[in-house]
Amino acid sequence: MGNAAIADEVTRLRAQLERVQGRRLDAPVLPVHPALADLLPGGGLRVGSAYSLGSSTSLLFALLARPSRDGSWCGVVGVPRLGAEAAESAGVDLSHLVLIPDPGQRWLAVVGTIAEVLPVVAVRPPARAKDAEVSRLAARMRERGSVLLVQGPWPQTEAMIDIADPAWEGLGDGYGLLEQRELTVTVSSRRFPVPRRGRMLLPDAGGSLAAPRAAPVPVPAPGWDRSERLPAAV
Repeated sequence: MGNAAIADEVTRLRAQLERVQGRRLDAPVLPVHPALADLLPGGGLRVGSAYSLGSSTSLLFALLARPSRDGSWCGVVGVPRLGAEAAESAGVDLSHLVLIPDPGQRWLAVVGTIAEVLPVVAVRPPARAKDAEVSRLAARMRERGSVLLVQGPWPQTEAMIDIADPAWEGLGDGYGLLEQRELTVTVSSRRFPVPRRGRMLLPDAGGSLAAPRAAPVPVPAPGWDRSERLPAAV
């Protein structure tokens, strides 16, 4: 069997598995920032799916920003120290944000309940959920067309999104203020043969997500002829 035939067979088996699990390969997606859209399967947050995130609050804000501004209600469960001002600076529309800082021991039931009415739900699990409970929640998310963003490991995820290699700008030798952070966002998914990575500013000087600045292109000094050659070293 050639490589093309193997790839076709893998695609067929993957589609069959998606149907068995009640998922759709052509499910609609909620838009996100273009820098993230280039890395995510389908170019956005696939409805009815779960995403596993690292612990970065900036990354969570970046994923909530575009859906909330487009009018989708978003809920955040179990993040008591989430800063509303920081969320707004990152582009999150606070008028479409619901916060449940302390859901208690029945946090998974709370997530399932608000997923009935909110298109995007984020949660920081205080404990590991049972597989049966995760499966029931996944079925409910698919039925309602909701997106689940989990800060931490989570089974049955559409993709895992994490950050690495941060580099802050703004500090000098004993002076200055932190202005922006450039880092690498990595997305791993069963839909990709290899993880996708992109370098971006998170946050930028304004507190939101942005593509990094391109390196400046050197401009020849006035009157300099590119065809001129430097004199040979003596």
